Amino acid sequence: MFETLGAGEAAWAGKTYEEVRSIAGNDGSVLIVPVGSIEQHGGHLPVGTDSILVDAVAELGTQRVRDSVPILKTPPVWTGFSPHHMTFGGTITLEFDTCLTVLEQVADSALDNGFDALLLLNGHGGNKSLISAAVTTIGEDHEDIEVLGLTYFELASAFIDDIRDSELGGMAHGGEFETSLMLHLRPELVDTDRYDAEMLDEYYDRGTKDLVEDGPLAVYRGFEEYSASGAIGAPELATEEKGEEIYRLLGDELETILRDVHEQNC
Repeated sequence: MFETLGAGEAAWAGKTYEEVRSIAGNDGSVLIVPVGSIEQHGGHLPVGTDSILVDAVAELGTQRVRDSVPILKTPPVWTGFSPHHMTFGGTITLEFDTCLTVLEQVADSALDNGFDALLLLNGHGGNKSLISAAVTTIGEDHEDIEVLGLTYFELASAFIDDIRDSELGGMAHGGEFETSLMLHLRPELVDTDRYDAEMLDEYYDRGTKDLVEDGPLAVYRGFEEYSASGAIGAPELATEEKGEEIYRLLGDELETILRDVHEQNC
């Protein structure tokens, strides 16, 4: 996951402390903190999928704007809130309050360098309520900083219908969406001989329908109630070409947001 730690013109880990403070001191400076998870993704994807993908999307966003926006990206917060995956093994999860404290303390120390805005970029569905809580608590403690939260795959709702081949439910956990992105970004980590997943079948009409189509009704179940393999969706429909297009379009969406955040805080 950390093969590229410190790589990239906007990577916090590759800067000296003087460079970090210099970038943060510019008007409209933006800090991105990617937040992922370590959890099972069926037999065909690695447990680090969420952290790998959110870090890659954050890197793409910073690359798109770094020539005109003072921006840095931290290494990913690689574990999150994933108790619903524990049955399958391979999952490392923290308690909700611990996750929240980690994000608050990362923000407290990082923002001390002088950034004008903080974006918590999330890559795991189980972290959504965590990110929302962190935006509030960090924002209350840093009233002079604009604090934002975003789950990257929700940006795909603007374009995904033109790319997908699966029916609703096929882009769920380890399905067509995530598998396509991994085939594009880290194909050596995808076991194409082990595609075994079930389509998302949520009893409640107002429940979650897909990775990119969340319902208004929140329901807690252990993941084993949804899938015997740990994967949900249609990974067999994934392709590298789809992953490349999804990645590019996610970059377009994130670029727009980052430019807006910069302009808002100049």
